[in-house]
Amino acid sequence: METTFFEFWAREASGIVSDYFIFATSAFVLFYILLKKPMWFRKVQKKLPELTDYGRDILYSMISVTIFATVALVVFYFAKDYTNTYDNISDYGWGYYVFSFVMMFIIHDTYFYWMHRAMHHPTLFKYIHLVHHKSTNPSPWTAYAFHPLEGFLEALIVPIIAFTLPVHNEALGWFFLFQIFYNVYGHLGFELYPKGFNKTWIGRWINTSVAHNLHHDKFHGNYGLYFLFWDRMMGTLRSEYDEVFDRSTGESKVKPELKPQAV
Repeated sequence: METTFFEFWAREASGIVSDYFIFATSAFVLFYILLKKPMWFRKVQKKLPELTDYGRDILYSMISVTIFATVALVVFYFAKDYTNTYDNISDYGWGYYVFSFVMMFIIHDTYFYWMHRAMHHPTLFKYIHLVHHKSTNPSPWTAYAFHPLEGFLEALIVPIIAFTLPVHNEALGWFFLFQIFYNVYGHLGFELYPKGFNKTWIGRWINTSVAHNLHHDKFHGNYGLYFLFWDRMMGTLRSEYDEVFDRSTGESKVKPELKPQAV
């Protein structure tokens, strides 16, 4: 029986919702409840968001999910025959299957950096990106908390990849699942990479929770998603990044605040 467009949309929306809530809820319970005290020295900002911040972020995240599902509906239900997605790994081989992940990361990171940086232009910021930046001390629930216009711009990575890069449907699914996971990590508020990682030959190019937390705290700089290539090349990596990373991954005697504090 052929899937109707509404069934397709509902399946996509429920899939994104479940993946998002699994990652965000698990991260929140683990770091904001169970491991809050032993991991507090890794909390980038030594305070907790307000309860209203969590509620606002969840509400806007649900709106973003509907937008992502709608874009997926247009691309993979109405226009699938025009995409470069394929079903048989043998069409391009396993080597290309693995290589396609590298290309998707590069394409997405490049698109995100320039789109994100453009949204910080004063003319666009208050209309598109301000909602996301209301969380100056982000939590896992902030990952998808976008204004609808930003949600649409974020979702455009779906057609950008599908209509340009030959990509296996399964690989595309795994890629976007990882994207949710890394987005939650980026907004976690705790740094998980080991001390000194930011100065290793590979770590200096990888985006971290500290880097993105600084972006929310200071509003400018650190525009990357997965990598710091563009930030380093364009001079937009914040100067205090290494200092804050070192502080957030070293021992500290600062104790957690027991109640949510105003941002």
